Amino acid sequence: MTPGPGGYGPVPWWRSLRIRLLLATLVALLVALVLAGLLLSGLFREHVTRQFAQSLTAQLDQVTTALRFDAEGHPRVDEATLVDPRWGRPYSGLYWQVDRVGPVVERGVRRSRSLWDTTLQPPDDTLTDGEVHRHEVPGPAGAQLLLVERAVTSAEAAPGPWRLMVAADLAETQVARDRFDGVLAGSLVALGMLLMGAAWVQVAVGLAPLRALQAALTRLQEGRAPRLEDPVPAEVRPLVDGFNRVLDRNDEVVARARTQAGNLAHAIKTPLAVLSQAAADARRPGADPAGLAAVVDEQIAVARRHVDWHLARARAAAARDRPGAQVAVHDVVAGLLRVMERVHADRELDLRAQGIDPSLHFAGEVQDLQEMVGNLVDNACKWARREVRVEARPVALASEGRLEIVVDDDGPGIDETHRSTALARGARLDESVPGTGLGLAIVNELAGLYGGQLRLAAAPQGGLRAVLSLPGG
Repeated sequence: MTPGPGGYGPVPWWRSLRIRLLLATLVALLVALVLAGLLLSGLFREHVTRQFAQSLTAQLDQVTTALRFDAEGHPRVDEATLVDPRWGRPYSGLYWQVDRVGPVVERGVRRSRSLWDTTLQPPDDTLTDGEVHRHEVPGPAGAQLLLVERAVTSAEAAPGPWRLMVAADLAETQVARDRFDGVLAGSLVALGMLLMGAAWVQVAVGLAPLRALQAALTRLQEGRAPRLEDPVPAEVRPLVDGFNRVLDRNDEVVARARTQAGNLAHAIKTPLAVLSQAAADARRPGADPAGLAAVVDEQIAVARRHVDWHLARARAAAARDRPGAQVAVHDVVAGLLRVMERVHADRELDLRAQGIDPSLHFAGEVQDLQEMVGNLVDNACKWARREVRVEARPVALASEGRLEIVVDDDGPGIDETHRSTALARGARLDESVPGTGLGLAIVNELAGLYGGQLRLAAAPQGGLRAVLSLPGG
C-alpha cells in the first residue's frame, strides 16, 4: 500500500502507474530476453553441429579415398594415408568403420584401431550410392557420437553394398555450446539489468509531470493557487484544461450565488423595514388594525414576488450549469394541457395541441420545460376568451437543431408597443387579472440561459402569440 494524495488514504500498489509500467516492462523484457536466448543458443548449436558435421564429412572423404578392395573383394583402408593420430589411439574420440550391407548386416568388417574392441551401431536406413547421412549414436565409454556415413560400391568389391562411416565424440561441441550458453546468459542478464535501469529512468522522467500536477493540486487544495497553471505534457493538457473549466464554472456559480443572495437580501430589506414600522405603529394607542393588515398583506406580496423571482433565476442558472437529458415535448405539453383544463375548468376553454411530433425533443431538464410552457399556457388561459392552441415544430439551423413552441390565444392580446414591457420582471399591464407579473419574465430568463428566446406577436385568432425558441434534442 502506498499513501494516497490529498489525505484520501492508502492506494493499493497495483493502482500505481509507476509499478504497473515497471512490471509490464519487466515481464516484456523477461519474455524478450528468454526468447532471444533460446533463439541465439539454438542458432549457435545448429552452427556448431553443422561445422562439426562438415569436418566429419571431410574425414569421411579421406577415409573413402583410402578405401581399397583386395583380390577377393574385401575392403581395407590404407591407414598410412590417414594423418590424424587419433585413428590409432583407443577411444580417442575419432573412429571409422566399414559394414557389409545385405540380407545379413556385418558390423565392423573393418574398423579403426581407435574403436578397439567395440563397433559403431548406426541405425538401419537405406543409402543410395554416394549419399551422406548423419546420425547421433552412442559410442565407446558411454560417449555420444556424431556419425556420418555413405554407401560405397565398386566393381572390385565383393557383393555388397558397403557402408563406410566416420564418427567423432560430441563432447567438444557440447563444451563449446555450454561455454557459449554461459556467456550468452551472462550477457543477457547484464543487458536486462541495463534495460530495466533505462526503463526505470524512462518511467521516472515520463511520470515527472504527474508529480508536478499532484503538487499543483496540493497548492490548489491549500488555497495557494486558483488554477492548475504548471506546464503539463500535451497528453494531459485536455484533462488540466477541463479541470480548470470546472474551477471557473464553480467560481461563477459561487459568485452568482453570492450576488443573488445579496440581491435577495437587499430586496427583502424594504418590506421588512415597512413591516417593522407597521408593527411599531400598531403598538400606539388608537392604531387601525385594518390598515395594519393591509400593509402586511401588501409587503408579504412584495416579498413573495422577490423570492419567486430569485428562485426562478437560481433554477435557470442551475439548468445552464447542469444540462439535462432529452425531454419529449409532446408528453410535457399533453400533461400541462390536462392540468390547465382542471385549473380553468370554470371557464370552459378549448385547449388543444396541434402538430406536435412525438419524436421532437427538448435538450434540457423536464422541470424547466414544464416551467416555461406551463407559464405560457397559464397566461394564455387567463386571457383567452374561448380557445388556446399549442404547437411545436423543429427549426433546422446550420449549427444546431432547435425547436419552437408556439402558444396562441384568442384574448385581447398585447399592443406591439407594450410587448417588451410585458417581458420585464414584475410588469403587469392589467391589474384586473391576478398574478405577480413574473411568468413571462421567468420564461424569458430560462429560455435565455438555454441559448433561446421568447418572442411575442399577434396570434391569428386576434390574441397573443408566444413563440418559445429552445435547443432541440
